[in-house]
Parts: sequence; structure tokens; C-alpha cells
Amino acid sequence: MTSVVWLRFQRWIDWVLVSVALLIVLSGSQPVLRDERYRLSVLVSSDVFDFVWWEVQALGVKLEALLTGGYLYLDEAQQREIVLQFLSLVGEVRELDAQMAAVFADPETADPDVATADLQAELAEKRAEMATLQPLAEAILQQQVATVLAEEGLAVGGITWPPVMMHMTPLPSILIVSPRERIDRLYGIPLRHGMSVAEKDALETAVLQQLNRAALVVPIGGLGIYPAMVLESSNINWLADTIAHEWAHHWLTLHPVGLYYNQTPEMRTINETTASIVGTEIGRQVIARYYPEHLPAPPAATSPPPTQSPQPSTFDFRAEMAQTRITVDRLLSEGQIVAAEFYMEARRRYFVANGYNIRKLNQAYFAFYGSYADEPGASGSDPVGPAVLQLRAQSPSLKAFLETIATITSFQELQQHLNQPNQP
Repeated sequence: MTSVVWLRFQRWIDWVLVSVALLIVLSGSQPVLRDERYRLSVLVSSDVFDFVWWEVQALGVKLEALLTGGYLYLDEAQQREIVLQFLSLVGEVRELDAQMAAVFADPETADPDVATADLQAELAEKRAEMATLQPLAEAILQQQVATVLAEEGLAVGGITWPPVMMHMTPLPSILIVSPRERIDRLYGIPLRHGMSVAEKDALETAVLQQLNRAALVVPIGGLGIYPAMVLESSNINWLADTIAHEWAHHWLTLHPVGLYYNQTPEMRTINETTASIVGTEIGRQVIARYYPEHLPAPPAATSPPPTQSPQPSTFDFRAEMAQTRITVDRLLSEGQIVAAEFYMEARRRYFVANGYNIRKLNQAYFAFYGSYADEPGASGSDPVGPAVLQLRAQSPSLKAFLETIATITSFQELQQHLNQPNQP
């Protein structure tokens, strides 16, 4: 079978999987309406994200790419140029959006629609160009990530399984709900794109007042449904990382570790940290191979030469956030809920004063951001993320690491693997 025929066969498998994903969305069963869940569903009813419509739209883009298959006949240089051209358009669209938002926010502008007429026309033109290139650019990026994954041994019969599939799109926000007395993600509800800050704050306040739960509406960069939802971005480094990150979630879902994602906070952290590791490693390899001029430079040395005077200390966001989490955990463990919440607000203002515009810092903030524990920060002294990193460090390859983590269903099992000598 020629390479083109083989790739077309792989595209056919992709289409079958997407069709199955849509059927699952359409036939999903209704959740049990417990009192709290029902009351929460009433609060968010008008703002819930419409996944069925999104799947239909995404399937249209995927079907177009599968039917045309034009990128199969392009060499790597041509494919690369198409992707970069598309990302350049994304950057132009984002800039036009920002210019329009500034005009509409200016109280001195009497008629924003008239004032932005030219911008709106240019934006429509750029959006049309994006729509033409998007199916092709996405198919190329999918294949580039899949190629690197296959080189890491993460393929079955020459096909990366599950196939890499994503769609760049404006993303929903996620409403994170946590108990006030501890940090724990009870609910994560996708909400419609484009909610205003006032709408988000009103919803969070309603959850607090009516359910006595901490809530926060957070932005996301990707969502691991199938095909994966990926934020429109002109940053090729971020994009390669995110596509690989979301593919990792697809892969993990086929194994016990992914099936146990929602069982405990520890399992969520194991899954998210694993996906972050895959995203970082595979994403960098994709850039090095296909877009080497965009490869980030190695970090510069931070220690000054002995002959120089030490530089003034700078604000270390990750260290400060880690210390904040540690203190909050201690206060909550002592039952000092109000004190912990006053402390978090004081720390939020401290972060804002140092240039980090955190809108709200509460238990829900840590329940969400603390799951991404591949680097110090919101996870505080939580040992789960470092344990996952240790397992990767002692694994001979990314494939070996994933094969080990795949069977883990608890933090205790992860610790047992770390304690085994000569970990393969």
C-alpha cells in the first residue's frame, strides 16, 4: 500500500472515530438530578455550552479535510508554509478583535458600529481566508504531531492510536465548583464562549450564596473531547504542546488511569500532569523537526558570575503561589475557613500589585490550577505532581512512562511503582 493510500486509510479511520464521538454526544444519558446538582444546573441553564452544535460544526471541517486530502500531495516545506500562513491570519484576526473591543469600550465613541465599520469588513475578510485554510492547516498539524508520536513508539500498526484529531475554535469557559472547607473539584461545567466578566462574577456569587460553594469561571486552552477543542492561537509552540496534551488525554481515557480521572483529586492531578509532560516533550520535538526557527532557546543561566553583585530579587509567581496554597491548606485543615478566604483575598491583591491580574483567588482556583502539577505553583506541597515527574525521570522513554502510568488507579499505586527498584 502506497504512503498516500495508507494515509487516506488512516483519515477514513479518523472519520469513523469522529462519527462515533458524535453518536455518543447525541445519545448521552441524563444525570441523576440530586438536589445540589439540580440547583446548580438551574443556575447555569442559560449558559451551558452546546456541545452537539459544536460537534456538528467540527465534523464539517474534518469531513472537508478528509474528502480533499490535499495536504497528502504537499512536501514538508509546503505543509509548513500553509500552517504558518494560517497562524499569521489567526494573529491578524486576534489583533483586529482587540482593536474593535477597544473602540467599543471607549466611552468617547458615540457610535462604535460606525467607527469600526472598516475593521469589521477587514475582520470578515480575514475570517473567510482562515476558514479556507483551516481544514488543511489542522490536518497538517495533526499529521506532524502523529508522526512524532509514532517515532516515540506510540502507534499501532503504523497508526497513532487514537488518531490525533483536533479543531481550533473559540473555547467554552469552565465553571469550577469546590467545597469551601477543602480544595476539591466537585463540578466542572463548560459554559458558552464570550461570557462577560460581570456575568461570570454573578454566576460565581450565586453559587456561593445559594449552594455555599466556592466557584470560579476559568478559561481553558483545550478540551479533550473528540476531536479535541483547541483555542485559536498564532503561537506555534503553544499549539504543538496543546495538541499533544489533548491527544494524551485521549490516550489516557483508553486506559484505567484515564477511566479513574474523576474518582479522586489525586487521579485528576496524575492525569493532568501526565498530559502536560506529553505536551511539553512531544510539542518541543514537533517544533524542532518542522519549525526549528521557532524552537525556544535554552534557559539562560540565572546565577551571576562571582565577580558581579547579586541582582535584586524579582517576584517569583510560582514560588509565591505555592506558598499561598500551602498556607491555605493549613488553615482549611484547622477549620479556619473564613481566615483562609480572607488570606486568599489579601494574597490576590498582592499578586495584582506585582502585575498578575488574578480576578478571584479561592478554593475553586486551586481545585483547577492545582491539577496541573508539572511545575511548582498552585499545587503547593501536593506530592502527586512531583511523584508523576519522578516516574517520568526514572522511565527510559516516554512510551515506557505512559505504559506504566496507564494501569495506575490510585496515588498509592503510583507510590508503589516509584518504590520498585529498576523501574523499566
